[in-house]
Amino acid sequence: MTKEEILNNQALDEHILFFSPLGKRPVRVPSEGGMPGIKYEKDRKGVQILDYGKAQFNFRAPDAKTVTIKGWGGSLPQEFELKKEEDSDFFSCVADGILPGFHYCDFFVDGVRTVNDLAPIGYGDFRIANYFEMPSEDSEFWMLQDVPHGDVNFEIYPSSVTGKMKAAFVYTPPKYDDEPEERYPVFYLQHGGGESEPAWVWLGKVNYIADNLIAQGKMRKMIIVMTTGYAFEEGKIYGMIPGDIDKQIAEDLIPFIDSRYRTIPEKDSRAIAGLSLGSAVAWKTGLEYRKTLFSYLGMFSGGLSRDGRRGSYDTGDLFDNGEEFNHDLKVLYAAWGSEEPVGVSNMEFIEDVAKNGIEIPHDTFFGWHEWDVWRHAAARFMQLIFR
Repeated sequence: MTKEEILNNQALDEHILFFSPLGKRPVRVPSEGGMPGIKYEKDRKGVQILDYGKAQFNFRAPDAKTVTIKGWGGSLPQEFELKKEEDSDFFSCVADGILPGFHYCDFFVDGVRTVNDLAPIGYGDFRIANYFEMPSEDSEFWMLQDVPHGDVNFEIYPSSVTGKMKAAFVYTPPKYDDEPEERYPVFYLQHGGGESEPAWVWLGKVNYIADNLIAQGKMRKMIIVMTTGYAFEEGKIYGMIPGDIDKQIAEDLIPFIDSRYRTIPEKDSRAIAGLSLGSAVAWKTGLEYRKTLFSYLGMFSGGLSRDGRRGSYDTGDLFDNGEEFNHDLKVLYAAWGSEEPVGVSNMEFIEDVAKNGIEIPHDTFFGWHEWDVWRHAAARFMQLIFR
């Protein structure tokens, strides 16, 4: 892709409320016969990408005194002050030197945090929040490209753990409906803490990543299942792992998916991975069911340990028998950001278990505890599994 194609890619502006943001606003005007009419005028983007590292922030607030935008730290620690424009309802500013990647941000109007309805909207930290994408030459792999596209379906299934209905987003690869005799392996992919079921679609762009890798012949066609990472029961207080999510995945979700889709219902055709809290869920579920349900496990910005770190799972002597471990799990993959502290302890663990013949392929991608890292991790993991 050219620089112009990257800077203007539709994936930069699409979000959970708009696949194709209007870029226009309706203005009521008088019309013939006294009936009200509407015309559409070009509207600004809340965040207009001008160049690599450079953006203009816009906020419509005709009666405000001050408007600021503040990043959530990590790759966007800055705060920017927007200035009121003359003869305009807008506050704006141009910022340079912004690192590439996915950036959550908050807009403050007269000191009150609010949502900019002209900027992409997502769900993180257990709340609605704005974000924007600062692209770079490295962004092509997750962008919307003119290749065959898979479908993302919305499914509802019952949970025996909570007694409630749960939701899952299910990606099926290109030509799934055109090849009724074809069956597919399944990759169960978990979101992180404070996020929700569609996070890997709208924020992680995993469907575009899969489309692009499949078109390039770099990964096997697979079904990707993204479900809630929480299994709360009424009246209970939870620690790191939010309920019996492993049981919900194993006993409720997997049978449901196998009944609804043309899966290969075998252990060697199932993988599980997740980011952050989702990695703890994947760790517990993947290891607990390594002999019956899963042969592939991915840890994105998650801690590798023997001792049930962060309440995820006490592995006991699991990693002492390399021959048995390698028989049960074909791939245990780990990835993290270069600025994440977890990398130090993970490398110690990887070097420790290597003494027992257990090799853990791993990557360090530039970045913090953010979607940039997790997109790279998912892309790498999907190229390793089901081969």
